[in-house]
Amino acid sequence: MHRFIIVGGGAGGLELATRLGDRYGSGEGKADAKAARAQITLVDRNPTHIWKPLLHEVAAGSMDPFTQELEYAAQALWHGFEFQQGELIGLNRAAKRITIGALRDDEAGELLPERELEYDTLVIAIGSTTHFFGVEGAQQYSIALDTVGQAELFRKRLIAACMRAEHVVPELAVEGAAQAQEPVIVEAAPRIQIAIVGAGATGVELSAELRNTAQVLSAYGLHKLDPKHDIGIVLIEAGPRILPALQERVSTATAELLTKLGVKLMTGETVAQVTRDTIRTASGKMIRADLTVWAAGIKAPAVLAQLDGLPTNRLGQLIVRRTLQTEIDDNVFALGDCAACPWPGNERNVPPRAQAAHQQASFLFKAFTRRMDGKPLPEYTYHDFGSLVSLGHYSAVGNLMGGLIGGNMLIEGLFARFMYMSLYRLHVAALHGYARMVLDTFAHWLRRSTAPRVKLH
Repeated sequence: MHRFIIVGGGAGGLELATRLGDRYGSGEGKADAKAARAQITLVDRNPTHIWKPLLHEVAAGSMDPFTQELEYAAQALWHGFEFQQGELIGLNRAAKRITIGALRDDEAGELLPERELEYDTLVIAIGSTTHFFGVEGAQQYSIALDTVGQAELFRKRLIAACMRAEHVVPELAVEGAAQAQEPVIVEAAPRIQIAIVGAGATGVELSAELRNTAQVLSAYGLHKLDPKHDIGIVLIEAGPRILPALQERVSTATAELLTKLGVKLMTGETVAQVTRDTIRTASGKMIRADLTVWAAGIKAPAVLAQLDGLPTNRLGQLIVRRTLQTEIDDNVFALGDCAACPWPGNERNVPPRAQAAHQQASFLFKAFTRRMDGKPLPEYTYHDFGSLVSLGHYSAVGNLMGGLIGGNMLIEGLFARFMYMSLYRLHVAALHGYARMVLDTFAHWLRRSTAPRVKLH
């Protein structure tokens, strides 16, 4: 049987493993396991999957990750593939073999030893990690949102900070006083100040969710602070506007909505240093920060540069052709954030978005069908259907593109919010089918109607 190994159980990798398993694998409910044409193995360092665009909701407490996580082992049983937990640490292209690191537990020690797996076709889909750009103190004193653990850590620190701040006498803030040559305006400082570095989609969505969280925590009595004036949120962006990757009119509409929510926007400010309770910008401004979230950029995991000579770009992404095959090995493919894929007609590569990973997973499923039949591979073309940014339960904003609407249309409000929520539901449908997606949506609605809107512990 043809041996497929998919490393990385993110949106693209898990969807691809599921579809390949349904078509070629052997699993629960299949009449004849011997009829399987392929052995599909999914490798991930975590035991569960959560859709990464939801992590800002986990950080704000508006989503309980344990109700949304998917067990890889269960998905493997249901859809005819195998799951191996561990982290990719090596590749031998000549022997067609990958090495997975030992799996360890803080209490039980080593659970699984270092292992080697052989493949005929290897797909690398390990996503991206936060890029700190070498800023002093950024990695040490700020929290990234790459994993559920990091998002949960921020949420717990936020609740603790709110409870402590209730008993702290407010001070006066003199921003930039050390550099001032003339009298400055003195104003009452918020009891807590949350700084978010990077005004891309993650930073913008988190800032809006946090405003809602502050109000809910106050309503449930976890603190007696004024949600808008005692809890300050500062969004810091090095570029001239927020959401720099999206169209300017989307950025402008979002900035107006955030300003109404009381989020302070600081554009054109490059962070030069992060300490335990302050942020210093390149222009000399000192910004108080009781909690700092770093959402300023992404890069590929460092292991990609160590994979038996596979070419990478300056961000550490694997360079692939339009077939998604790596430049020097036809048996190694890459998709999603870790792949530098050409985008014909554009100066840049395919952007690192969930819709790109979904499209590439669908493309590879069809391409591998041809590969199994000995036919030549097609070429992948990215279709940009627009971008949506959630501003929590307040609103959403974005633009829709493509032939369906005949051009480019700015949307916001309830319709944009519905479209944003449907993206996740489409991901669930890709993993479970539309019937189970409908049931999951109904179950999610029931949970939300009988539980607090924000996780309180």
